[in-house]
Amino acid sequence: MLSRTANSIYWMSRYIERAENYARFIDVNYNLSLEMAPGTPEQWEPLIITTGDYELYQEHYGQVNKTNVVSFLSFDLENPNSIRNCIIKARENARQIRPEITKELWEQINNLYYYIKEERDIENVLENDPRTFFNEVKRGCQLLYGIFDSTISRNEGWNFRAIGQYLERADKTLRVLDVKYHILLPHTRAVGSTIDLVQWGSLLKSVSAYDMYRKVYGTIKTNDIAEFLILDRYFARSVLHCLTQAQTALHDISGNRMGYSNEAERTLGSLKSHLEYKRIDEVIGQGLHEFIDDLQKHINEVNDAIQETFFHHEMSQDQYQEQTSE
Repeated sequence: MLSRTANSIYWMSRYIERAENYARFIDVNYNLSLEMAPGTPEQWEPLIITTGDYELYQEHYGQVNKTNVVSFLSFDLENPNSIRNCIIKARENARQIRPEITKELWEQINNLYYYIKEERDIENVLENDPRTFFNEVKRGCQLLYGIFDSTISRNEGWNFRAIGQYLERADKTLRVLDVKYHILLPHTRAVGSTIDLVQWGSLLKSVSAYDMYRKVYGTIKTNDIAEFLILDRYFARSVLHCLTQAQTALHDISGNRMGYSNEAERTLGSLKSHLEYKRIDEVIGQGLHEFIDDLQKHINEVNDAIQETFFHHEMSQDQYQEQTSE
């Protein structure tokens, strides 16, 4: 497969996953703000901090409130990672590889693209209940996953799609978990309170983990939640499971089953092995925020190794984003 084609499939997948995850945690935070007791301050700043775009937000908005945050993360064309920009970039990547994808996949990504372009009035979205908008984005992205799985041959293209999706998902699971850290940072006295439990429950719901977590652990406990979202081998959105799936797809591309044959396999295999033998008490002892931050850096290193191994003559991610932003 041409590296340019593989690169487009990889980034199309990452942008779709990113859009869905942004819709997830904005939606859950909005629901959480409705559940809080009167007078409880709404926690919108942590969402900006954990996306890594806080400085950009400050340049354009300054004041942190619900309207500004939802607008910035959902519709702002100046934010390269807004839901709208992610869908635009995903469609552009799909357009570049139109002969490699099915008619059904192209039609669905177009449906999502035109939906997001029509819903651009933040005041209207907030007035009409933004949960409807976020649910449409989530359903649209999930439908794309299903169409891809049911209509695309299990070849190199399918594997590059899987690598992109699972690396992005691992990163976003970590970011969602880190949101809780930033919420608790100035209010450690709230640990164990009713508000604390509601927030942890909302966090689990933001990654569709609430039901599966309760089946495994029952009661809501901080260490158990961190273990489930980071180290569980079977939950679809846990970091370890995502890295395992990405590694399997990477081995399918290289035809290698033992050790590593390139830098991408070495970097990903090293990170996965590091997690496989971790215990949650070690993670908490190190500091959950510090551990998450370190993991995210390693996931970025995996992405860099994939770029260098398979797409070395292509543009960097930043250059690509700049070119495809409207």
